[in-house]
Parts: sequence; C-alpha cells; structure tokens
Amino acid sequence: MTDEPAGPVGAPSPNSPPLNAAQRTTPARRRGAARADAVPRMETVRVTAPDLQRRAALETTRSRLVLTAAGFLVLFLAVILKLADATIIQPLRPHRPEHPIAALVVAPQDLDADALAKRAMITDRNGQILAVSLPTAELFADPRQVVDPTTVIAKLKTVLPDLDEAEARQHLAEANKEFVFLDRRITPRQEIQINDLGIPGIDFLPTEERHYPMGRVAAHVLGGVDVDEHGVAGVEKWFDKRLMADPTTPLRLSIDVRVQAVVEEELAAAIEEFKALGGAGIVMDANTGEVLAMVSLPDYDANDFGHADPDARFNNAVSGAYEPGSTFKLQTAAMALDDDVIHIWDQFDTVHPIHIGRFTITDFEPAHHNYEVPEIVAYSSNIGASHIAVLVGAQRQRAWLEKLGFFVRSPIQLPESAPPIVQPAKSWQLATIMTVSFGNGIAVTPIQLMSGTDAIVDGGIFHPPTLLALPPGAPVPGERVMQPETSEIMRKLMRLVVTAGTGTPAKVPGYLVGAKTGTSQKVGKHGYKLHSNLSSMIAAFPINAPRYLVYAMLDSPHADASTHGYTTGGWTAGPVVRNVISRIAPMMGLLPASPEQLQVEEQEVSIPLRPDRPAGAPIASAHPALASPLPVSVVPVVPSARRNWQHQAALPVTAVVDRQVVGAPTVAAR
Repeated sequence: MTDEPAGPVGAPSPNSPPLNAAQRTTPARRRGAARADAVPRMETVRVTAPDLQRRAALETTRSRLVLTAAGFLVLFLAVILKLADATIIQPLRPHRPEHPIAALVVAPQDLDADALAKRAMITDRNGQILAVSLPTAELFADPRQVVDPTTVIAKLKTVLPDLDEAEARQHLAEANKEFVFLDRRITPRQEIQINDLGIPGIDFLPTEERHYPMGRVAAHVLGGVDVDEHGVAGVEKWFDKRLMADPTTPLRLSIDVRVQAVVEEELAAAIEEFKALGGAGIVMDANTGEVLAMVSLPDYDANDFGHADPDARFNNAVSGAYEPGSTFKLQTAAMALDDDVIHIWDQFDTVHPIHIGRFTITDFEPAHHNYEVPEIVAYSSNIGASHIAVLVGAQRQRAWLEKLGFFVRSPIQLPESAPPIVQPAKSWQLATIMTVSFGNGIAVTPIQLMSGTDAIVDGGIFHPPTLLALPPGAPVPGERVMQPETSEIMRKLMRLVVTAGTGTPAKVPGYLVGAKTGTSQKVGKHGYKLHSNLSSMIAAFPINAPRYLVYAMLDSPHADASTHGYTTGGWTAGPVVRNVISRIAPMMGLLPASPEQLQVEEQEVSIPLRPDRPAGAPIASAHPALASPLPVSVVPVVPSARRNWQHQAALPVTAVVDRQVVGAPTVAAR
C-alpha cells in the first residue's frame, strides 16, 4: 500500500504517465446534469388576484404622493409670492386710527407712506427742517384685565422711573373702563422693555411726537404743540388746521436759518457785552415783507416748550409793545414831506426847548443853530420833530399812522402778536402830537415798526409782514401809502444818519447802509425810570436800492468803554446791525461794492445837511401854538401787572406830559 491519497475516480494519479490526446476525453456527464447543448426551459409565473390588488394599491399610493408633493409645491410658491408682494412689491402698513379706542378694533389697512403722518413738517425757506413729527408710542391699559395693580405698577416702575404711582393706581382701579392711558410718551427702548415684561392688559398705541431738530433756532416763531399734537403757540397754533389737514405737504416759512443764526449770535453777544436784560432782532425782505429772521432773547429750546420759563417764551419781537423812540422820526418826516407840509430846506428853531406848562421838551444834545430837515433827522432832534408834527396836525398824523398799520395788531402769522397802545382821538391833543413825533406817547411792536419803515424805503409800498415764503412767481401783496418821491428823499435822509449823524456805528465797508437810531426811557409804575433805556436801530441796505431791513433792540443796556459812557441806540444797537449786515449780505448774494462803484452809488443818495432853498421856494414856519405855554391834560393808561423790564403794551407810554405820572420836568429821547 502507498501513503498517497486517493484521487477522484477516473482522475490520473500524480505518478501516472501523462495522457495522450486520445486519452484526453470529456468525462462522463453526471446524472442529473444539464446538457450543454440543451435549450433552456421557460418557467411559468403564476400571478394571483391578491398580487394584482397589491400592485394596484402601490400605484394609487404613488400617484397620491406625487399629487400631494405638487400641492405642497404650489402652496409654498404661493406663500413665497405673497410674502414678496406684501414685503417688497406692495408692503402693507399699519393703520393708525384717529381715536385711541379704535386701535383695539380697526384692522390694518394698506395706506400710503405719507398718509401715516398726522402733522406736516415745517421747514425754512431753503427746505431745512424746523419741526417734524416722529413715530413714538403711548402706554395704555385695560383695567378689567389687570388683576394686581400694585404688582403691575411695580414692574412698570422698573422701566418708567418717572411714572406717577398714585395716578397710575387710580387709573387701573377704574374697572368700568376699557381704556386708560398710563404714559403718553415712551421711547422705543421702553416699549420693548415693557413688552418683555409680559403684563396682561398692558398694550401700546402708535402715535407721533413733535421734534424741533434746530433746538433754539426760531423757537419763538415755531411755538409748540400739546400732547395731542395740536398747536398751542407760534406758527404751530396759527397754522394748526393747515398742518393737520395736509400732513404730506411741508409748511414752508420765510425764515432763513442762516440769517436767523447770525442775528441770534450778534444779539446775544451785545446783550452779554452791555449786560442788557434782553433784546430783539428782525431781518425782513424790503421788497416782499417776508421775515427772514426773528429773534427774541432770552429764548428756550423748542423741544422743551412745555417746561420753558414764561419770560423766555415771551416774544419781544411781536408780543412787546415799546416806545419806538427816535426811530419814529422817520414817520414824522415822511408824513410831512408827503403832504407838502414841509420841504427839505425848511428850517426850524431847535435851539430853544419847547415848554408845555411846567414841562419841557429838549434834545439829547442841544443844538447851537436852527436845524433844517436833514439835520433834524440826522441829529435826531426832538424839538425839530415836534415842530414838524404840529404843522402836520392831529388829524393827518393819526391818518398816516393808521394807514401804515400802527393802530391795529400786526397781521404777522403769530397768535402772540400784541396790539399797539395809542391815545384815543379825543385825547390826541398838542402834547400827544409832539411826543408821538419822536416816538414817545405811543407804543408799537418791533414788527409793526419794521413794516412801517419798509413802506418808507421800498418806494412807498406797504407790504404786510409775513412768515410764509412766497411761491416763486407769486404776486407780492402791497399797497401804496406814499409818493415814490417821498421814499427817495427818506432813503437819502437815512443814509445821512449813517454818514454824518447818530448812526455812524452802523457803517459797513463796501455797502451803503441807511438807518435811524432810537432810544426811549422805560416806564415803571410811577413814570419813566431813570437810567433805564430801550436802545434800538433800524437800517436798510443797500439804501440806494433797498433789499433788506435789519432791526436790533436792547433792553436796559449798560455803557462801557466802547460806548463812551452812552447807552443810546447808535452806540449799543448800531454794532449789532453793522455785524449782521456784514455777515448776511454775502450769503444773500450781495457782495461788497468796489470803491469806484461805491462812490457812484453814494452820489445817488447824497443830500447835504443844510440844503439850499431854491429861489422863490416856499418856507414852512413854526406853528403859532408853540409860541406860548399851553396847559395839557393827558389821560394815562392803566399799567399792566407784567414784569417791568419787558416794557410791553400796558405801560403809560403816552403820559410823558401828565403831571400825575412824570416825575421829571424834562423829556428827552434819541
């Protein structure tokens, strides 16, 4: 036996010799194996009825899934399109109901963006925003839903430290009400913080709050609004209906914030330098009556209107009626020249004071010769103005002042505009005629003085003062009140005041300025106050073709080295006018003239202090009534309870010759 393993049956042994070709035959087919050349046999698959039902169910499920997916796809596409339309193409905006209660029941509406505003903006003439309403929120509660008012108030106090606990507790205790305000003005941050507290019954009402981006600029002009956005002062009150009815169109004022800022800076500097109690400044377009600047000091921040001091809210430019002093001599000269009562060459006795009973009218600086009309205006002679006014007479004097608006409240669009103080016709006797001629015995507001002077310089046309900017190309309202020739002569006299008279501090290099100074004593409870003046100056430039008027007034200024000890209008108000003109003229497009051009223009408005009388020309003579002393009785005006320093419209300004009021025998104003 061998140890080699047995191989498969029929297989050659490893030790066997190799097989030849004949021996290499295919092994025999095993039983049951398929033949290589046999044809495959087709098997029959049997599909039963349950199989068919199962396949049909699968097809149905597949179809339903496809339809469901398509439906979701369409739904998502619709949502995306709707969101795009609502947020990008046509965004929906919340409706703001007029009444707070309506906020609880009114659904949102698709409103125009501008329609959300409740009150229109206010801008200056150049589009600078002066007043605008910004969105804010009001906090309210439904007392029926507030279970524990004490806890609610404690939570609210953590966000609103100024919340009045007693008042809030009282409101929340009103269980019969559905709506009570807890705070009318909360900030967006406070709204978020309160909302995070999650207090039931507490909600918010979208509203608006008035803001004044320029702060103190034109605060007296703008005024203010109450908590419900209704005007309570200034143009906010005057145009309240207009601002609410057309909230999409800004109200364009005539104010120019650039000019306003300059006047405020210069007036404030003068008040500080001369330690004055206050003052006023106005710039007006001489050709239209538009007010470009109106300043009253002291002032306040318009955003703090409700908490501002009453004295600061008082508008000296329109609410205070003051004795205009010698600025009124322009009216006296104009009325006499326009009616041919006097001529430019007429001469009057200005050396001798005028005696009325035991009272005397004198000049600030005594004259050493009789003045002619140009000297009376340039040197501001009270005596000369009195002589001229007496020739004019009471009837014509009153008629003149009435047609220039000095007997009625100024039509300026401010509810604070005060009426003037004038003597009744029955008391308009000789003493009143004379004292009114140099700005005593009558009280007018600065804006009235500006309008009356504007008529003198602008060819004899009276333009009502306005705070609204005139639309381009719109007709300028105006009425002729004097001859153009009278206006031409008056412009020459105003230039003479600056070149040779009391207004020399108002000289501005490169510009022709015409002006008139004014200084009047303040009135107290027992007559005029000693050493207490209202100093003012009114000027026009360029005086050969006036474009703008400038007015400055200081209340009770104190003299210093620069004024040589005087507190008169020329020395204290004159520098304000000079600085304002030099600063605003270039920004208004009026550049300084060359020396050659200035010399030519100077000749156009030149007039001698003592004009020669043409041969054969008439001469006016003094009124016979001034030849002898006359007893005078003037009815005093009852003083007002307002503060004395304002010297407003209630003080006995017409009582300069009343023996019961005046304590000194001499009246002098310049």
